[in-house]
Amino acid sequence: MTEQGFWRTKTLEDMSPAEWESLCDGCGRCCLNKLEDWETGEIAWTDVACRLLDGQSCRCSDYHNRLEAIPDCVPLNPETVRSLTWLPPTCGYRLVAEGRDLYWWHPLVSGEADTVHAAGMSVRGRTISEDLVPAEELEERIVTWPEETEARPRLADLKEKLSTLKD
Repeated sequence: MTEQGFWRTKTLEDMSPAEWESLCDGCGRCCLNKLEDWETGEIAWTDVACRLLDGQSCRCSDYHNRLEAIPDCVPLNPETVRSLTWLPPTCGYRLVAEGRDLYWWHPLVSGEADTVHAAGMSVRGRTISEDLVPAEELEERIVTWPEETEARPRLADLKEKLSTLKD
């Protein structure tokens, strides 16, 4: 990690594969099922996660085979990042594409992979697998928290952090 991080000096196109992958903060928000109003284009987020999302790590449980396993999974690349309207407002790819800096809790800034969870910005503990929710019930699962940009440590994360400090 350097003071002038690569994400501040490189375009998405100029990043190495490792740099590109490290832009993902591990929040898991992009793996939530979303509903789109076909007339307005408005996106409604649900708390229903892709069946491949590991609810604890907030990472894909089969990342390398996800496109075969999940036909509507959208791979991110510079072109898709700039065209998708549903990327979370805190997404590292979106922020860099828009010329903005990463949040303090992003692992590239904090130096710690778990700050995204400690800051309450991930989906950890907030989702249900799509395997457990019929498609016709998705409208009943609409939530607004995926659009939040303010870090809010959750009580469970604070308790976990306190217990590790006591050890």
